Amino acid sequence: MAREVEIKFQIADLRALTRGLKRAGFKQTTPSTHEMNALYDLPGQKLRRQGQLLRLRQYGEQWVLTHKSKSKAGRHKMRVELETRVENGEQMDAILRALGYAPTFRYEKYRAEWSDSAGHVVLDQTPIGVFGEIEGAPRWIDRTAKELGIHSADYITQTYADLFFRWKRKTRSKATEMTFRSVGGKKP
Repeated sequence: MAREVEIKFQIADLRALTRGLKRAGFKQTTPSTHEMNALYDLPGQKLRRQGQLLRLRQYGEQWVLTHKSKSKAGRHKMRVELETRVENGEQMDAILRALGYAPTFRYEKYRAEWSDSAGHVVLDQTPIGVFGEIEGAPRWIDRTAKELGIHSADYITQTYADLFFRWKRKTRSKATEMTFRSVGGKKP
């Protein structure tokens, strides 16, 4: 089973970080691409209560269905992640609904992906701010973060849903989902 190990961090200066990635030998593997995500759950939020996640993502023209197990607490977020490409996202949505699952939260972003062949860094422009993710082996994550000027105190291990609801409490926003339309943010 594939194990996901990652951290998120907030980005204050996207251009400076991009320059840092190039200096560190990273190559951009995908340009900034629109991504829409829907989290699905059973009545009563059974998956969420168990710390699991079921997501249908559209990234550009590609659709991916992902299940993530409960994460292990620590400096890095670690959990089992199972993914498969889906040919028809609308049909997958219909299948999930037929099985009793329903979308419970939607979030969108524009994501650019970078790699140095040992791991990857993604840069996400979201309606609530700009974030990065570093994914790879724990020591590689820490080395890469240090090289990019990110301190371990800046590591974020929450999900985008967690970040959205924290942002919502802080700003007292009436937004119900983390989309540019709901939040009122400007698309990049």
